[in-house]
Amino acid sequence: MIINLRKSEAKELFSFIFVNEEGKTIVKSENYAQKPSAKKGIESVKKNRQNDVRYELKESTNAKFFFNIKSTNGQIVETSPLFASEYERTAAIAELKADAPGTDFTE
Repeated sequence: MIINLRKSEAKELFSFIFVNEEGKTIVKSENYAQKPSAKKGIESVKKNRQNDVRYELKESTNAKFFFNIKSTNGQIVETSPLFASEYERTAAIAELKADAPGTDFTE
């Protein structure tokens, strides 16, 4: 899994995504005004993704499934894309957890 720190032209410039080996985005972050804050967000996700309590499982209004990862203070740090089934959502969470020790970071 690779973590990509991204910079945009938005008001809050920085965000990051976790991408699996197939190039699919597993989770994406909120936007951050400063790069150090985004890096702290990355560390929060790396720390909290092993803890089931940090996952908020949700269903969208169009019957798709997604999840949020929350920090210890309850703030949503990352959100997954929408999945067609609960099984796909569960598989994405398992992939995110399984890759925890060796996640690479790119800027």
